[in-house]
Amino acid sequence: MVIGKKSLFCFGTGYSAQVIAPALIAQGWRVYGSYREKEDARALSAIGVEPIIFEGAESSLHNIDAILSSVPPGKEGDPVLARYGDILTIKSKNTWIGYLSTTGVYGNTNGAMANEKSIVNPSNERSHWRALAEKSWLKRSGHIFRLAGIYGPGRSSLDRLNAGLSRSIHYPGHLFSRIHVEDIAQTVIASINQPGPGSIYNVCDDEAIEQQKVEVYAANLLGMEPPPIMSFKEAALDMSPMVKTFWQDNRRVDNTKIKNELGIKLIYPTFREGLKSIHQSRQSES
Repeated sequence: MVIGKKSLFCFGTGYSAQVIAPALIAQGWRVYGSYREKEDARALSAIGVEPIIFEGAESSLHNIDAILSSVPPGKEGDPVLARYGDILTIKSKNTWIGYLSTTGVYGNTNGAMANEKSIVNPSNERSHWRALAEKSWLKRSGHIFRLAGIYGPGRSSLDRLNAGLSRSIHYPGHLFSRIHVEDIAQTVIASINQPGPGSIYNVCDDEAIEQQKVEVYAANLLGMEPPPIMSFKEAALDMSPMVKTFWQDNRRVDNTKIKNELGIKLIYPTFREGLKSIHQSRQSES
């Protein structure tokens, strides 16, 4: 547990940050979050986060204990570092700094296991931009969290099936790693409590598996037939370039480091526990 009234500033308050922030608030932290649109500010206030407009965050950073960024970089670089890089360099001397990245920086390993010492070899532009951003955050003693495919309430195969998922892609041996958003939150908080400036952590569960098998399990939970199966070769004919990039990489990811260094015991060791929990929560609410 975190002791005392401390503060976190979140650059970007997307899906993961919206779980991390309330968890810290429940432990007595004060959390600020950047926004650019008024509706985003209202959403932050609703979960107990104090909204700060992105362009006016400088004064709010001075007495902060921890800074977390989940803002994705673009072709022009990382927008947070472009505006606040000098301040973050100064703050890095006595402030915990974290950056949410992606396991996509490893690129395609043809199913081999990637750990934090593996070569970074991104296979698409977005992951290449992430790899470049990581280097800049590491120069500021950042803690880098390489996240696998994120799922959780409102964002899982259960939701896609309920929304009318029309096909399930059959691609034998093509593996994806995943992570439940609550396990992301507990990992980031564990790092804040046990700082290791310049550390890189893979954040994933214990089982990389084909997406089709996840969808079959989710369909069984919902009591429905799985979507019709289509081969990847056939499905790829009408995939957008963006969607195709998610199928370029076939890899497993090693999560040993978060267990050994941060003492993480996964709440949801595989997609089965995670999807079952989401499904049970929905049933209890209905």
